Amino acid sequence: MKNALVVAVMLSAAALASPAAAQQSTINQTIAGTRLDVNATGEVTRVPDVAIISAGVVSRSTTATGALQDTANRMSRALAALKRAGIEDRDIQTSNVSLNPEYRYVENQPPQLVGYTASNTVTVRFRDVRNSGKILDALVAQGSNQINGPTLSVDKPESALDEARNKAIAIGRARAELYARSLGLRVVRVVSVNESGGSYPVPPPMPMYARADMAQAKTSIEPGEQKLQVNLAMTFELQ
Repeated sequence: MKNALVVAVMLSAAALASPAAAQQSTINQTIAGTRLDVNATGEVTRVPDVAIISAGVVSRSTTATGALQDTANRMSRALAALKRAGIEDRDIQTSNVSLNPEYRYVENQPPQLVGYTASNTVTVRFRDVRNSGKILDALVAQGSNQINGPTLSVDKPESALDEARNKAIAIGRARAELYARSLGLRVVRVVSVNESGGSYPVPPPMPMYARADMAQAKTSIEPGEQKLQVNLAMTFELQ
């Protein structure tokens, strides 16, 4: 019986940004020949079809009631604009409501309360990425003065991840054949396959600060392409 030979081959050094739950397997049978371990990464690209953007209003007033009331009025107009644009209720979620006092600080004097700042923020999922810029402009026109995002993603990535899995398997098999030929051996069987995760690295959202003079601006959001990856750890028996 030949001594086991373990060869680890990394086909991709890129780390996964958001790995899915790993599928673990344990080799519990005897390998009669030479053991070969190969790591393979399958990768595909897709055009993102969902954009998630945070939109909010910030108001200041000398009273807490005044700040909250102004924020509520402006958010009501912003939500109405979203509904008119066809955004469904399931794609709008309140993410933050806050009220904070503001103080004036003078040396050698106690802080003086000068007013309040209130904010109300919603997270919006846009399923029409290319037209989402127009909706953002409408939000600003209706009083939204704080916008952050977008975070772009693929809504249903499973079919793309399955394609990446097939690519990873093909890459792993091809690399195993290469090693077998180089060693004067042949691939007898696949002993195990361990998927360490499927992911689609998402770049962090860039802040988009709305200003009062943006009412005439034309915001454009370009989806570009996004990579989806699957990593496999494959074990082969060579003889």
